[in-house]
Amino acid sequence: MTGLFRLDGRVAIVTGASGGLGERMAHTLASAGARVVVAARRLDRLEALVASLPGEGHLAVQTDLQDPDQVLALAASAAERMGAIHVLVNNAGLHKPTPIAEESLDLYDQTVGVNLRAPYVLSKAVAPHMAAAGGGSIVNIASVAAFVGNAKVPSAPYAASKGGVVAMTRDLAAQWAKDGIRVNAICPGWFSTDITAPMLESEKGKVFVSRQMPMARPGRLEEIDGPLLFLASEASSYVTGVALPVDGGLVAS
Repeated sequence: MTGLFRLDGRVAIVTGASGGLGERMAHTLASAGARVVVAARRLDRLEALVASLPGEGHLAVQTDLQDPDQVLALAASAAERMGAIHVLVNNAGLHKPTPIAEESLDLYDQTVGVNLRAPYVLSKAVAPHMAAAGGGSIVNIASVAAFVGNAKVPSAPYAASKGGVVAMTRDLAAQWAKDGIRVNAICPGWFSTDITAPMLESEKGKVFVSRQMPMARPGRLEEIDGPLLFLASEASSYVTGVALPVDGGLVAS
């Protein structure tokens, strides 16, 4: 790995780290030399993840991202115990596909709370620590649902929240550029995760993806590695406010 993509001596927070994509990103950042703080509700999975990460000095912090006080406590604990914060990956997400006629207001509030409010609160909390460290990088995990609708997998709250993440990414990038804080978003398309695997591995799912996607397949988790390292590291030192689709060409089609 070339020096531009290294994160030696950097501290990175990854939320939603008890799922497949979050675990993968934690490993990617740790392999690049970062000390990683992983956060989610399931402490047992976080501790197992920390034990499996390459390198030393990683930290597990049990956090319910629907509780703003716990989100603030995550930022404070990471800064105090790690000494600095250089990278934040807002990855936690809630996605429960439901036709809007059947959706409750509680589901909307929960989805927006995890997907949009938590990244807002956590980004705001870590920004002073990043500025004090001379700058940093925030990578928000959004979705192609911010750009395209899908009647076969309906989820208006999810789409609204991810669209909000993209808009917030641009605004925070403009606000914090002079502080040396870059804010970008990755917008994945169809990837096999804990939530989507049952659908994508079915025969109907395979046909659906092959017809919808220009590359005719879902993404592999390792195909997030490059975009993540690019945006988290100095390789993207002049890039901010970008929403990068990693989607096999779905948005372009």
